Amino acid sequence: MMDHAHDLGAVRGATERLLDAAGRLDNASIGEASRLPGWSRGHVLTHLSRNADALGNVLRGLPMYASGEIRDADIAAGAGRPAAEQLKDLRESAEGFFAVAAEPADWTRTVTLRNGVTDSAARVPFRRWIEVELHHVDLGIGYELEDLPAEFVEREIAFLADRFLGDGNVPATALTDRDGRTWSTGGGPPSALVTVQGPAVELLGWLSGRRDGSALTAAGGPLPSLPPL
Repeated sequence: MMDHAHDLGAVRGATERLLDAAGRLDNASIGEASRLPGWSRGHVLTHLSRNADALGNVLRGLPMYASGEIRDADIAAGAGRPAAEQLKDLRESAEGFFAVAAEPADWTRTVTLRNGVTDSAARVPFRRWIEVELHHVDLGIGYELEDLPAEFVEREIAFLADRFLGDGNVPATALTDRDGRTWSTGGGPPSALVTVQGPAVELLGWLSGRRDGSALTAAGGPLPSLPPL
């Protein structure tokens, strides 16, 4: 069962790390390319701000975004803002999310996210934690997958493995890290099981599309190709 209060505390810690790092960026460095194709660091920071607003909407029972087109337009429009404005927006939008999350609510209720995806309200803080941690890495400013909290790495592997579970385009796959923890994903026939092994951080990098999987070993077939997230 998700512990939303615990996860909100984790999001606060991750947000403070992000704000501290982003606060060292100047206007020129914010305009430089991030690790996400076609996005500058300004795109990533603006996305994080608008995502905080959007997840606040989800907790209020409102549409996450007015539309996909408006979401994309808002990110594009905000990407070129100066560093001080980006930082202010990042901080204020995060506090807005925490304010909504602090309101009395039934955390067992079902909420609706983008594209009709539904989930428990209690998982929304973890979804925000994912956004903050992975996009901090995407900025390319010294925070790497190896710097992620161990708890987050383990839980995000499970989250992503579950996301691809039952997907017929992905072979049935057993994941094992160096500590012996295991996860299952994919939806192909069990007779064609692929076993993937390696460090937990590398498993996370591959599942999230942030590493190519070259540090992993695969048995029973080649390393599966994963659909984009």
